[in-house]
Amino acid sequence: MSRTLIIAPNWIGDAVMSEPLLRKLSSSGATLSVLATPWVAPVYRAMPNVEQVIEANFSHGKLELSLRLATAKRLKKEAFQQVFVLPNSWKSMIIPLLAKIPQIFAYKGELRSPLLSGFLPNPPKKNRPPMVAHYLHLANLIGLKDDTSEVDLQPRLQVSTAEQQNTLNVIASFPQPNFYVLAPGAEFGPAKQWPSKHFSELANQLLSHDPDSCVVLMGSSKDRAICDEIIQNTYPSLHVRTINLCGLVNLDQAIALIPQAKGLASNDSGMMHIAAAFGIPQIAFYGSSDPKHTPPLSPYAEILFLGLDCSPCHQRKCPLGHLNCLNQITPQSAFIELNRCITLRNTN
Repeated sequence: MSRTLIIAPNWIGDAVMSEPLLRKLSSSGATLSVLATPWVAPVYRAMPNVEQVIEANFSHGKLELSLRLATAKRLKKEAFQQVFVLPNSWKSMIIPLLAKIPQIFAYKGELRSPLLSGFLPNPPKKNRPPMVAHYLHLANLIGLKDDTSEVDLQPRLQVSTAEQQNTLNVIASFPQPNFYVLAPGAEFGPAKQWPSKHFSELANQLLSHDPDSCVVLMGSSKDRAICDEIIQNTYPSLHVRTINLCGLVNLDQAIALIPQAKGLASNDSGMMHIAAAFGIPQIAFYGSSDPKHTPPLSPYAEILFLGLDCSPCHQRKCPLGHLNCLNQITPQSAFIELNRCITLRNTN
């Protein structure tokens, strides 16, 4: 049984999409530990195949050599036999090298291939596979067959009973126990964000259609202002049934709350992938990003993507200044598709 370390990616969605790889490694007898930043670590705590999550608070884009040295010293004592490095950066190799882990596996990138025990070439952007498959292919480097079925490609998360119990006081504060989640944030940039006025109208339609429910807005503290704006633009009579939790619950709590929602509407974001991993009825808005590369892998997920000539552009801001790829996705179509996903889930 090999002791295996995973160097986690730095995005929540990517972390979720790495789960089938970890499940594959675990099924081969590996015991898994994950090195992750604090904002990604909750995702791995929700993976039942992970034995331990080791947190290291690295800042994005910074070398922070002293922290890497200290982390490597700690990991060296763990005597890992192999490590899978999921980020493409050169600096993500520093810790495995200093920790003297014998076998290092990763995708080729930033002149690091001579340091790797085994590697795969990064596919060109125009021919990228879905991110889940991209990560899963790394298992081939240790001889695990790439025979995963479509069902097994779906990431899976699991919340303990204790974690769900910890959210009861949050749900008890809602005006109604049944709730929909709206997640209007997108860490990458505004070219991935469906307009706030559209989210407001979707909230109006959901709450008017379902009087025994409320709408919960979720995201980081950075999303709090836009969520306040969404609530402000809903019908005044519905304000009492809209709750802004941005910055008020941490990711561990969000992961425990989302499986209890009736449905979720989001941009292409970490929240989207978390909902998919629990099979929650959901709709996902795509504009600048590619739904073929990072889709929500769930039978109860619907992608809303117009496929305009200018999209996906993969830009943080709309280079044409109009954001038609998202502006032209109507709240009415979103309402219809989310209810269709809910009906599908309820009849299965």
